[in-house]
Amino acid sequence: MTPSPGKNRIVALALALLMIWCAIPARAIEVTDSMAGVPCDTASACGEYRFRPAQLILPASLIAVGTFGVYNPAFKQFDRWIKGGMDDLRGKHYFRADDYIQYLPLVAYVGLDFVGVKARHSFKERFAAGATAYAAMAVMVNATKHTVKEPRPDNGTRNSFPSGHTATVFTGAELVRMEYGTGIAIGAYTVATGVAFLRLYNGRHWFNDVLTGAGIGILSARIGYWMLPVYQRWFGWNKPGSKSAVALVPGYDTATRTLSVNFACCF
Repeated sequence: MTPSPGKNRIVALALALLMIWCAIPARAIEVTDSMAGVPCDTASACGEYRFRPAQLILPASLIAVGTFGVYNPAFKQFDRWIKGGMDDLRGKHYFRADDYIQYLPLVAYVGLDFVGVKARHSFKERFAAGATAYAAMAVMVNATKHTVKEPRPDNGTRNSFPSGHTATVFTGAELVRMEYGTGIAIGAYTVATGVAFLRLYNGRHWFNDVLTGAGIGILSARIGYWMLPVYQRWFGWNKPGSKSAVALVPGYDTATRTLSVNFACCF
């Protein structure tokens, strides 16, 4: 029996997403701590995270290919081909979980250390790197959306390129990889690839949108860690005896009968 065109499109998309998933977390960059001579499986494991041009190759490639897809007629035809396959697969059954699970890698990045998974940096350092990463991601995504104004495949709203959901989830996935290592990052990148698929499945984005979103997310996470040594010098975090304290304190208001959780962090 000859496969239907719709099934062929789904297979092609699945293979493309699988290639992205395998390429990104497969092997972290190996560097060596210049002070101790101890090899690290990611640059963030060392005392100082150093920028190297090679770290731009993967995110720049994803961004370049996705941007090429905005203006190239052949790539746009491929986008429409993928969309047709998604429409056939989905029918009228949408699955909106991507609106929520895009934040799972971020939750893992912040919270794994509190449940016994050893982090490579203190909470204040993770907070600074993560906040910088998401700020950089928000600027790049929104500036590009307002500049390119690509119509969405489902309603024509001119803010499709790049995918903000995909950028958000890939920022978190790359932060997890850099902080906790490639093994744990496989799960985070599986979630990220799933969100990218759901953006296509729900008809919210073109394929080139999610490619560029993934590239921006990875680049944003790396920017956060490139800035970390700067913050360490500014605030003296790399000095001996520098510590932080974090507390979560439950509360109850008898007047309104409401529960609360109070968060406190001493830098």
